[in-house]
Amino acid sequence: MSPSPNSSQGRTAARTAVVWDALQDIFRGTSASVIDIGGGTGGFAVRVAELGHRVVVIDPSPDALAALDRRADESGVADLVTGQQGDLASLADLVAEGSADIVLCHGVLEIVENPVAALATIIKVLRPGGMLSLLVSQRHAAVLARAMAGHFAQARTLLEDPTSGGTIRRFTADEVTSVLEDAGFETTAVHAVRVFADLVPSSLVDLEPGAATALVELEQAVADRPEYLPLATQLHALATRR
Repeated sequence: MSPSPNSSQGRTAARTAVVWDALQDIFRGTSASVIDIGGGTGGFAVRVAELGHRVVVIDPSPDALAALDRRADESGVADLVTGQQGDLASLADLVAEGSADIVLCHGVLEIVENPVAALATIIKVLRPGGMLSLLVSQRHAAVLARAMAGHFAQARTLLEDPTSGGTIRRFTADEVTSVLEDAGFETTAVHAVRVFADLVPSSLVDLEPGAATALVELEQAVADRPEYLPLATQLHALATRR
Protein backbone atom coordinates (compact mmCIF):
# COMPACT_ATOMS: atom_id res chain seq x y z
CA MET A 1 0.00 0.00 0.00
CA SER A 2 1.35 3.43 -0.92
CA PRO A 3 1.84 5.84 1.96
CA SER A 4 -0.76 8.56 2.44
CA PRO A 5 0.68 11.85 1.19
CA ASN A 6 0.72 15.09 3.10
CA SER A 7 0.03 18.35 1.28
CA SER A 8 3.63 18.94 0.20
CA GLN A 9 3.98 15.41 -1.15
CA GLY A 10 0.59 15.10 -2.81
CA ARG A 11 1.44 15.60 -6.45
CA THR A 12 4.63 13.51 -6.24
CA ALA A 13 2.75 10.66 -4.56
CA ALA A 14 0.02 10.80 -7.20
CA ARG A 15 2.64 10.47 -9.92
CA THR A 16 4.44 7.49 -8.39
CA ALA A 17 1.73 5.53 -6.57
CA VAL A 18 0.60 3.46 -9.56
CA VAL A 19 4.12 2.36 -10.47
CA TRP A 20 5.01 1.53 -6.90
CA ASP A 21 1.82 -0.47 -6.38
CA ALA A 22 2.67 -2.63 -9.42
CA LEU A 23 6.23 -3.14 -8.19
CA GLN A 24 5.07 -4.13 -4.71
CA ASP A 25 3.64 -7.36 -6.11
CA ILE A 26 6.84 -8.12 -8.01
CA PHE A 27 9.09 -7.56 -5.01
CA ARG A 28 7.21 -9.81 -2.62
CA GLY A 29 9.10 -12.99 -1.80
CA THR A 30 12.76 -13.96 -1.87
CA SER A 31 15.60 -11.50 -2.36
CA ALA A 32 16.10 -10.47 -5.99
CA SER A 33 18.93 -8.95 -8.00
CA VAL A 34 17.66 -5.63 -9.36
CA ILE A 35 19.12 -3.22 -11.92
CA ASP A 36 17.77 0.34 -11.95
CA ILE A 37 18.78 2.05 -15.20
CA GLY A 38 18.79 5.83 -14.88
CA GLY A 39 17.82 5.47 -11.23
CA GLY A 40 19.41 8.77 -10.27
CA THR A 41 19.29 9.55 -6.56
CA GLY A 42 17.50 6.31 -5.70
CA GLY A 43 13.86 7.27 -5.34
CA PHE A 44 12.83 3.73 -6.26
CA ALA A 45 16.08 1.88 -5.57
CA VAL A 46 16.23 2.65 -1.85
CA ARG A 47 12.61 1.64 -1.34
CA VAL A 48 13.30 -1.63 -3.16
CA ALA A 49 16.39 -2.24 -1.00
CA GLU A 50 14.32 -1.62 2.12
CA LEU A 51 12.30 -4.70 1.10
CA GLY A 52 15.50 -6.76 1.22
CA HIS A 53 16.57 -6.76 -2.43
CA ARG A 54 20.02 -5.97 -3.79
CA VAL A 55 19.94 -3.04 -6.24
CA VAL A 56 22.51 -1.71 -8.70
CA VAL A 57 21.72 1.82 -9.91
CA ILE A 58 23.25 2.80 -13.24
CA ASP A 59 23.23 6.52 -13.94
CA PRO A 60 25.49 8.90 -15.91
CA SER A 61 25.47 11.61 -13.22
CA PRO A 62 28.15 11.39 -10.50
CA ASP A 63 26.22 13.93 -8.43
CA ALA A 64 23.09 11.77 -8.55
CA LEU A 65 25.08 8.71 -7.53
CA ALA A 66 26.62 10.59 -4.61
CA ALA A 67 23.12 11.54 -3.46
CA LEU A 68 22.11 7.91 -3.90
CA ASP A 69 24.89 6.81 -1.56
CA ARG A 70 23.77 9.31 1.08
CA ARG A 71 20.13 8.29 0.81
CA ALA A 72 20.95 4.59 1.04
CA ASP A 73 23.17 5.21 4.07
CA GLU A 74 20.53 7.29 5.84
CA SER A 75 17.96 4.56 5.17
CA GLY A 76 20.21 1.81 6.52
CA VAL A 77 20.50 -0.09 3.22
CA ALA A 78 23.95 0.99 2.05
CA ASP A 79 25.01 -2.66 1.95
CA LEU A 80 22.23 -3.45 -0.54
CA VAL A 81 22.57 -0.48 -2.93
CA THR A 82 25.44 0.05 -5.37
CA GLY A 83 25.81 2.94 -7.80
CA GLN A 84 27.69 2.65 -11.08
CA GLN A 85 28.29 5.48 -13.51
CA GLY A 86 27.02 4.62 -16.97
CA ASP A 87 23.91 4.48 -19.10
CA LEU A 88 21.83 2.09 -21.16
CA ALA A 89 24.44 2.02 -23.91
CA SER A 90 27.08 0.75 -21.48
CA LEU A 91 24.79 -1.68 -19.65
CA ALA A 92 26.39 -4.81 -21.10
CA ASP A 93 29.81 -3.69 -19.86
CA LEU A 94 28.54 -3.08 -16.32
CA VAL A 95 26.21 -6.01 -15.72
CA ALA A 96 26.86 -9.70 -16.38
CA GLU A 97 24.63 -11.40 -18.93
CA GLY A 98 21.64 -13.18 -17.40
CA SER A 99 22.41 -11.94 -13.88
CA ALA A 100 19.39 -9.76 -13.11
CA ASP A 101 15.99 -10.88 -11.86
CA ILE A 102 14.35 -7.49 -12.37
CA VAL A 103 15.28 -4.40 -14.39
CA LEU A 104 13.74 -0.98 -13.80
CA CYS A 105 13.89 1.32 -16.82
CA HIS A 106 11.92 4.44 -15.97
CA GLY A 107 12.07 7.55 -18.15
CA VAL A 108 14.97 6.27 -20.24
CA LEU A 109 13.61 4.51 -23.33
CA GLU A 110 12.12 7.74 -24.72
CA ILE A 111 15.56 9.36 -25.08
CA VAL A 112 17.40 6.53 -26.88
CA GLU A 113 17.80 6.50 -30.64
CA ASN A 114 16.69 2.90 -31.17
CA PRO A 115 14.19 1.61 -28.56
CA VAL A 116 14.20 -1.98 -29.86
CA ALA A 117 18.01 -2.16 -29.72
CA ALA A 118 17.97 -0.67 -26.21
CA LEU A 119 15.46 -3.26 -25.03
CA ALA A 120 17.55 -5.99 -26.65
CA THR A 121 20.45 -4.84 -24.47
CA ILE A 122 18.26 -5.04 -21.38
CA ILE A 123 17.00 -8.51 -22.22
CA LYS A 124 20.56 -9.86 -22.29
CA VAL A 125 21.19 -8.97 -18.64
CA LEU A 126 17.90 -10.51 -17.50
CA ARG A 127 17.66 -14.17 -16.63
CA PRO A 128 15.02 -16.19 -18.55
CA GLY A 129 11.67 -15.27 -17.05
CA GLY A 130 13.12 -12.07 -15.57
CA MET A 131 10.92 -9.01 -15.28
CA LEU A 132 11.18 -5.53 -16.82
CA SER A 133 9.43 -2.49 -15.35
CA LEU A 134 9.24 0.09 -18.13
CA LEU A 135 7.98 3.67 -17.74
CA VAL A 136 7.67 5.87 -20.83
CA SER A 137 6.05 9.11 -21.95
CA GLN A 138 2.66 8.71 -23.64
CA ARG A 139 1.94 10.56 -26.87
CA HIS A 140 -1.81 11.22 -26.77
CA ALA A 141 -1.56 13.10 -23.46
CA ALA A 142 1.18 15.31 -24.92
CA VAL A 143 -1.04 16.05 -27.93
CA LEU A 144 -3.88 17.01 -25.59
CA ALA A 145 -1.62 19.22 -23.46
CA ARG A 146 -0.41 21.15 -26.49
CA ALA A 147 -3.93 21.60 -27.82
CA MET A 148 -5.19 22.86 -24.44
CA ALA A 149 -2.32 25.38 -24.41
CA GLY A 150 -3.40 26.64 -27.83
CA HIS A 151 -0.47 25.09 -29.74
CA PHE A 152 -2.67 23.39 -32.30
CA ALA A 153 -0.06 22.98 -35.06
CA GLN A 154 2.36 21.38 -32.60
CA ALA A 155 -0.40 19.06 -31.39
CA ARG A 156 -1.19 17.96 -34.95
CA THR A 157 2.48 17.31 -35.75
CA LEU A 158 3.04 15.33 -32.56
CA LEU A 159 -0.05 13.27 -33.31
CA GLU A 160 1.71 11.86 -36.37
CA ASP A 161 5.36 11.97 -35.29
CA PRO A 162 6.38 10.55 -31.88
CA THR A 163 9.62 12.56 -31.82
CA SER A 164 8.36 15.90 -33.11
CA GLY A 165 8.35 17.42 -29.63
CA GLY A 166 12.15 17.40 -29.45
CA THR A 167 14.53 14.71 -28.25
CA ILE A 168 11.87 12.76 -26.32
CA ARG A 169 10.08 9.92 -28.08
CA ARG A 170 6.50 9.42 -26.94
CA PHE A 171 4.69 6.11 -27.21
CA THR A 172 1.13 4.90 -27.44
CA ALA A 173 0.08 1.78 -25.54
CA ASP A 174 0.08 -0.26 -28.74
CA GLU A 175 3.57 0.97 -29.60
CA VAL A 176 4.87 -0.01 -26.16
CA THR A 177 3.62 -3.57 -26.45
CA SER A 178 4.88 -3.79 -30.04
CA VAL A 179 8.40 -2.64 -29.26
CA LEU A 180 8.56 -5.01 -26.29
CA GLU A 181 7.41 -7.90 -28.46
CA ASP A 182 10.02 -7.09 -31.11
CA ALA A 183 12.76 -7.13 -28.47
CA GLY A 184 11.77 -10.53 -27.09
CA PHE A 185 9.52 -9.61 -24.16
CA GLU A 186 6.00 -10.68 -23.30
CA THR A 187 3.94 -7.80 -21.90
CA THR A 188 1.94 -8.80 -18.84
CA ALA A 189 0.38 -5.45 -17.88
CA VAL A 190 0.16 -1.82 -19.00
CA HIS A 191 -0.87 0.86 -16.50
CA ALA A 192 -2.02 4.44 -16.96
CA VAL A 193 0.18 6.79 -14.90
CA ARG A 194 -0.53 10.45 -14.15
CA VAL A 195 -3.96 10.60 -15.73
CA PHE A 196 -5.12 13.50 -13.57
CA ALA A 197 -2.03 14.59 -11.60
CA ASP A 198 -0.72 16.90 -14.31
CA LEU A 199 -4.12 18.43 -15.05
CA VAL A 200 -5.42 19.54 -11.66
CA PRO A 201 -4.19 22.85 -10.18
CA SER A 202 -1.35 22.65 -7.65
CA SER A 203 -3.28 24.87 -5.25
CA LEU A 204 -6.11 22.36 -5.11
CA VAL A 205 -3.87 19.37 -4.41
CA ASP A 206 -1.57 21.10 -1.94
CA LEU A 207 -4.07 23.19 0.03
CA GLU A 208 -7.45 21.46 -0.06
CA PRO A 209 -7.73 19.08 2.93
CA GLY A 210 -7.78 15.46 1.80
CA ALA A 211 -7.31 16.31 -1.88
CA ALA A 212 -3.83 14.76 -2.17
CA THR A 213 -4.96 11.42 -0.77
CA ALA A 214 -8.09 11.45 -2.91
CA LEU A 215 -6.01 12.16 -6.01
CA VAL A 216 -3.73 9.20 -5.30
CA GLU A 217 -6.75 6.95 -4.84
CA LEU A 218 -8.28 8.18 -8.09
CA GLU A 219 -5.06 7.54 -10.02
CA GLN A 220 -4.93 4.02 -8.58
CA ALA A 221 -8.59 3.41 -9.47
CA VAL A 222 -8.12 4.14 -13.19
CA ALA A 223 -4.62 2.70 -13.66
CA ASP A 224 -5.87 -0.66 -14.94
CA ARG A 225 -8.69 0.71 -17.09
CA PRO A 226 -7.67 0.68 -20.77
CA GLU A 227 -9.97 3.58 -21.66
CA TYR A 228 -7.75 5.88 -19.57
CA LEU A 229 -4.46 4.90 -21.22
CA PRO A 230 -4.71 7.63 -23.91
CA LEU A 231 -5.12 10.29 -21.19
CA ALA A 232 -2.09 9.23 -19.15
CA THR A 233 1.08 11.33 -19.21
CA GLN A 234 3.05 8.11 -18.81
CA LEU A 235 2.58 4.40 -19.46
CA HIS A 236 3.96 1.75 -17.14
CA ALA A 237 4.48 -1.70 -18.64
CA LEU A 238 5.48 -4.93 -16.96
CA ALA A 239 7.07 -7.51 -19.24
CA THR A 240 8.90 -10.80 -18.88
CA ARG A 241 11.84 -12.13 -20.84
CA ARG A 242 10.68 -15.03 -22.99
